[in-house]
This record gives sequence, C-alpha cells and structure tokens, in this order.
Amino acid sequence: MDPALQERIEAAVFRRLLAHLDSRKDVQNIELMNLAGFCRNCLGKWYAEAAREIGVAISDEEARERIYGMPYAEWKRLYQKEATPEQQKKFESSKPR
Repeated sequence: MDPALQERIEAAVFRRLLAHLDSRKDVQNIELMNLAGFCRNCLGKWYAEAAREIGVAISDEEARERIYGMPYAEWKRLYQKEATPEQQKKFESSKPR
C-alpha cells in the first residue's frame, strides 16, 4: 500500500476512534485501563509525543483537549465518576510492575 494512502486511512481511523469515545462518555477511563491497558489520557500523551517527534510544540493539556474535545478539567467535571473500590483494586492489580 502507498504510504500516503496508509497514513490517510490511519488518520481516518483515529478520527473515528475519537468520535466513538466522544459518543461513549459513559465509559470511564479506569474501565478502559482495566480492559485495554490504555485510556483517553494515554491517547493524549501519545498525541503530544507524536507531535513533538515531528517538531510540533504542543502541551500535554492541548493534546488532551484534542482527545476529549474540550478542556480536560471540564470533561472531568461533567463526565468523570468516582472509581469504585472494585475498579481501583483491578487497576492496581493490573499495573505493570
């Protein structure tokens, strides 16, 4: 496959992933971490790292805003729920050592 075409497809998939996550604000980050080992915050970190790798200056907060579609503090206030003891226990037990 042509690398430019592959990059266009991958970019479209990423946009679709962001749209999907935006439509599922009920899914908490801790649930994503417990099931998949990454969450919206991870995506934000990866976004910022990728930008810096190609010489684009972007803060972690700006990257998070791209992932969340709004400032992270606002998303937390509107959508983040307190993790249950069970979620916290699973999260702690699944962390890489």
